[in-house]
Amino acid sequence: MTGSPRPTATSSRDALLKATGIFKHFGDFTANDDVSFSISRGEIHALLGENGAGKSTFVKMIYGLLQPDSGQFEWQGAPVVIRNPQHARDLGIGMVFQHFSLFQALTVVENIALAMPPGEPLDDLADRVRAMSSEYGIGVDPDARVHNLSVGEQQRVEIVRCLLQDPSLLIMDEPTSVLTPQESEQLFDVLRRFADSGVAILFISHKLEEIRALTERATVLRRGQNVGTVDSRKKSSKQLAEMMVGSTVGEIARQARPDTGSASLFEVRDLNREPASAFATPLHGLSFAARGGEVLGIAGIAGNGQDELMEALTGEWTGGNASAIRIESQDIGTAGPARRRQLGIGFVPEERNGHAAVTTMTLADNALLTSHSQGHVVRRGVIDGAQTVQKAAEIAAAFDVRLPGENPLASALSGGNLQKFVVGREIAKRPRVFIVSQPTWGVDVGAALFIRRAMLELAAAGSAVIMISQDLEEIFAISHRVAVLHEGTLSDPMVTADVTAETVGLLMGGSLPPDGAEKGDVA
Repeated sequence: MTGSPRPTATSSRDALLKATGIFKHFGDFTANDDVSFSISRGEIHALLGENGAGKSTFVKMIYGLLQPDSGQFEWQGAPVVIRNPQHARDLGIGMVFQHFSLFQALTVVENIALAMPPGEPLDDLADRVRAMSSEYGIGVDPDARVHNLSVGEQQRVEIVRCLLQDPSLLIMDEPTSVLTPQESEQLFDVLRRFADSGVAILFISHKLEEIRALTERATVLRRGQNVGTVDSRKKSSKQLAEMMVGSTVGEIARQARPDTGSASLFEVRDLNREPASAFATPLHGLSFAARGGEVLGIAGIAGNGQDELMEALTGEWTGGNASAIRIESQDIGTAGPARRRQLGIGFVPEERNGHAAVTTMTLADNALLTSHSQGHVVRRGVIDGAQTVQKAAEIAAAFDVRLPGENPLASALSGGNLQKFVVGREIAKRPRVFIVSQPTWGVDVGAALFIRRAMLELAAAGSAVIMISQDLEEIFAISHRVAVLHEGTLSDPMVTADVTAETVGLLMGGSLPPDGAEKGDVA
C-alpha cells in the first residue's frame, strides 16, 4: 500500500488508553494472560495475533462487551471500569466491526439514526452526515438505500455513524477484508486524517503488508499474552508473522504454470442463474476452463455472486443446463453433489461449521459424510466404524490437525484445525478437480500456509484446483491464473504473473470492463 508514513509514536505522548495486567478466563481456558497495552492520541496502532490469540477478547473488554477478571484499564490517566458498549461510547470509544450491522432496506441516515440519541430530526442528521463526509472525504449519501451501496460504501456508513459520536479512540476490526485495493487505500487516507486530528486508531488485520504501511506500532498477542510491541515499519511481514506464531514461518512457491496446451479438466460454459431472493446475485453467462496442474483463482468482493457460483459448481443448485458445467467432456450441470463426487470432484464450501462439517458429530462421522460410497468404509450398506475412525485419524495425521483427544467432536477443534480437516478430507481422495471457497478465511498463519501448500501439491500432481477467494494476497500467492467476479459477471482469466493487484482491484470494483484488463494467455 502507498501513502506517506506518519511520525512514530513515542513514550512522551500521554496514553489515551492504558491496560495493565489484564486477565480473562473462560472456565479453565485463559484468553488474556497478564496483558498490558497502551495507545496514544493520534496514533495508529495494530493489534496482531493468530486466531485464538486473545485479540477479540481483549478488544471486547475495551468496548465493554466483556469484563476483565483482574487487571486495570485507565482512560485519559484515570482508572475506569468500562461497564458496557454504551459506557464505552460515552467515554469516546467507537468500534467498526468486521461484520456490518446495517439494515439493507433502510436509508443511510435511517441506519445512522438508530445509533444516535432520539429526537434529532432526520433532515438535521442528514446535514451532519454530509458535513462529516465532506470534512474527511468519505463520500456518503445519507439518502441512499443501503442495499444499493457497495461493500466499501457500507463500511463508510459504519465509520460515519461512529464518527458522529465523536470518538477519541476508534477500533477497526479487519476493515479491509471486503475491500478492493483501491478502496483499502481510500480507507487508509481517511484513517490518517482521523489520526492527524488526534483520534487514536486501534487497527486489527491479518494483512501484514497493510500493517507495515499504515501503522506506527504493533502489539502482538500469542496464546493470550503480549509478546511484544514493536515499530511495525521496521519489521518485515515475515518477522511479524514469526512473532505471531512463535516459530520460523516458511514460504510457499507457486510451481511453474502448466503448458497452455494442457487439456481442460473442468469447463463452465455460459452459466446463467436467476437470483433466488431480492438480495441474491444473478449470474450472467459465466464461462471458464480449469486445466490439470493449475490453480485457477476467482477473486471478488463478497456478495458479487460467489455463493451462487459455488452452489452451481458443487451441485447444490442444479437449475441450469446440463451442458453448462462439464468434467472431462461429461455434462454434469444438472447432477447433484453425490454424482459429482463420484466423477472425481471434491469441494469445500466457505462455511465450515454446519456446511463443510457437522460440529455435533465426531471427526470419523464427518469423514464418512463424503466417503460413504467408498467400499472400505461401507460394505453392503453397513458402516465399518473402525475404518471410519482410522480414516479420520489418517486425515488428521496427514494434514497436521491437532486433536484434543481420540475421535473428538468437530466442535472441539479450533477453526484452523477444523478447516485443515475438511480440506484434508477432500484432498486425501486425490480428486481430479478440487473446488474450494475461502480456503483460509479465519484461520491462523500456520494453518493457512499448510492449506495453501496442500492445494499446490494437489495441482502439481495433475489435478485442477478452482479457488474462490476474497484474499488478494492468497490469489497472487498460489494462483496460476485469476478471473474476477463482479456483480455476477466473470472477467476473462488472466495469467497471475502478468497482471497487477491494481488491475484486479479495478475489476473487483467494476471500474474496468470484464475484458478490459491487460491479459496474458486467456482461456
